Amino acid sequence: MLNDDQLLRYSRQIMLPEVDIAGQEAWLKSTVLIIGVGGLGSPVAMYLAAAGVGRLVLVDDDKVELTNLQRQIIHRTETIGQPKVASAKAALAALNPDIQVEAIDGRLEGEALEQQVIAADLVVDCSDNFATRFALNDACVKHKTPLVSGAAIRLEGQVAVFDSRRDDAPCYRCLYRDGDEESLTCADSGVLAPLVGIIGSVQAMEALKVLADIGEPLVGKLLLLDGRHMDWRTLKLRRDPECPCCADNNN
Repeated sequence: MLNDDQLLRYSRQIMLPEVDIAGQEAWLKSTVLIIGVGGLGSPVAMYLAAAGVGRLVLVDDDKVELTNLQRQIIHRTETIGQPKVASAKAALAALNPDIQVEAIDGRLEGEALEQQVIAADLVVDCSDNFATRFALNDACVKHKTPLVSGAAIRLEGQVAVFDSRRDDAPCYRCLYRDGDEESLTCADSGVLAPLVGIIGSVQAMEALKVLADIGEPLVGKLLLLDGRHMDWRTLKLRRDPECPCCADNNN
């Protein structure tokens, strides 16, 4: 049951018919695994914390650098040199002490990754490399954990939701295969600061929708943003019957 402080804190979203008390309670009972607390992970973590997702697990192996502060809004000048997960955890505690935040300063691989995916109700991929994205997708497909994927570079971004609980839903490897794409980073190619805020906010929105079963998430769709012209496009994604990851996971 929500206490009086929670009813007041979350009142503006509880009044939405789609959310109501049931939706808020669903968020408070949820655990979300966030991979990366950089440009995308910053708004994702902040909005999920503010909305009242009960437990956030933050994973990152980097330290805060001066160049991060142009876009990674969860960090501060005074946290330069600190692990990003420690900086982010402190910011989230100040934003909403009502939730639990676990910080993992390192990379998750193998069994450790799978255990965190199993423990989560949903995973948000805010990483910046394909090796991590593929490993995370494989674990989410194996354990049927919904995955909200986002990417942003230069003036372009994309968001998709992969939910292997649905028999006909595609996975990330239905969209990309090993060697299909060159890994680009903000350090190599640059990025306009608000772009990661826009894409990360959409990821947070999709995560909340999935957790509380609100509306229609971006399952089987790829949302693309051209920031130069502020042009949004939605492409349909179909499950690849020859996908090396999910083709044999329909059971």
